[in-house]
Amino acid sequence: MTDMDPSREQAPGAETEPSSAARGPVRRGGGDPGTRGRTTIADGVVEKIAGLAARDVVGVHAMGSGLSRTIGAVRDRVPGGSRAVTRGVKAEVGEVQTAIDLEIVVDYGVSIADVARVVRENVIAAVERMTGLEVVEVNIAVSDVKLPEDEEEEPEPRIQ
Repeated sequence: MTDMDPSREQAPGAETEPSSAARGPVRRGGGDPGTRGRTTIADGVVEKIAGLAARDVVGVHAMGSGLSRTIGAVRDRVPGGSRAVTRGVKAEVGEVQTAIDLEIVVDYGVSIADVARVVRENVIAAVERMTGLEVVEVNIAVSDVKLPEDEEEEPEPRIQ
């Protein structure tokens, strides 16, 4: 390989850094921004977006199974703890596509089919708009129905 400066000679077998001509033309401004690097999106990012979008739907009481909600309720009470936005959400993210699994609890009396349809539409719209990824599927598992007479389980107060 020759360098751009013909006055510099190189010993046989010696390695040099490729010149800018060897790397290809340097483009400044006006080029396609999509070719200037790579963006990766973590599974957790998609999970947060999907979790928030699903919770926005009327008729969705909670996300996750009974056990995960119980553990999450305890975690939420710990000082400095935050609400688990990703509870009941699992995403698999590829380079241009994502698939999402949701586990939801619906309110008694709502049409589960209608709630699932609206959740699916809301999640797809939010994830595609915010990430640019194509959502290939949103699988929804309804794990429970919140009955009106069900009270939220509160831990027993400690007697000191």
